[in-house]
Amino acid sequence: MTTDGTVGRAASVPRGQAPKSATAPAPGRPGSPSGLLDTVVLRGITAKGYHGVFDHERRDGQPFVVDIVLHLDLQPAGTSDDLARTAHYGDLADLVHGIIGGDPFDLIEALAETIASAVLASFPVAAVDVTVHKPKAPIEVPFGDVAVTLRRSRP
Repeated sequence: MTTDGTVGRAASVPRGQAPKSATAPAPGRPGSPSGLLDTVVLRGITAKGYHGVFDHERRDGQPFVVDIVLHLDLQPAGTSDDLARTAHYGDLADLVHGIIGGDPFDLIEALAETIASAVLASFPVAAVDVTVHKPKAPIEVPFGDVAVTLRRSRP
């Protein structure tokens, strides 16, 4: 018991009220860089790519799957119903698809970096999460998926 007769609460918090640290969470989306941004999510962008360190990967290619999460304020688009005030996910899909099928990289980390840089340069976003899946990676044991995920944001 505290000196003011309350149990388990700080003396400065009136009875029946939660301390300020226990108030409702800030608006926004969990996982957003600031916690205050909204997200646009596009999963499963698939294309044949020629990425890898082995000759057969560069020669034969294989499927790559990319998931993208854009972090941005969607209120202007939501209140105006104006496509120009958001990130056009059709254009996003085309951009990512082209990069997957474009110039080869040894590492999927490099593919993810290139995608993130292109998204930041092309869309009005504060940050982007990129996950590159390589479901047919040349691994000798049974596995479900191999992927890298990175988050890049504007300085």
